[in-house]
Amino acid sequence: MSQPQSPLPGKPSRESAVVMTEIVLPSDTNALGTIFGGKIMAWIDIAGAIAAGRHARRVVVTASIDALHFVAPVKLGHVVHIRAAVNYAGKTSMEVGVRVESENPVTGERNHTATAYTTFVGLNDSGKPAPVPPVIPETPEEKRRYQEAIKRRASRIKLAEDIKQGRIQQD
Repeated sequence: MSQPQSPLPGKPSRESAVVMTEIVLPSDTNALGTIFGGKIMAWIDIAGAIAAGRHARRVVVTASIDALHFVAPVKLGHVVHIRAAVNYAGKTSMEVGVRVESENPVTGERNHTATAYTTFVGLNDSGKPAPVPPVIPETPEEKRRYQEAIKRRASRIKLAEDIKQGRIQQD
């Protein structure tokens, strides 16, 4: 599958890349002294929206967040690094990959905490889906992410169609 035709010129992923850094405060943690999953989810959504908005240069909204798995806890006082970049863009939607790492501020040790793939839709002034620029992958890593994003997109489209047709029930 190739990039959809777009009336807009393409952009490389690096132009929209986002790096956010946050510190885990007491109000961000549960009784175990680890961060609430919802806090990480909110940071993922914010970083993804910034990357998608930079790429599209328009207002964007979250359409979906694929399965999110927390692979390591994040402790009170640790620093969280959130990296986001647009992997692929269709006609009006963009997949943004987000990687979350935690850093122990005393030792400097970093751990992969979570990865998510989010989809954002560019909107026009009337709030309707609008064209977004295609992605121009440049590095081998960007090209790999681009190709994998095409596969995930096909799965998301099938899932949305199955839900729409009632083949999958959402309660």
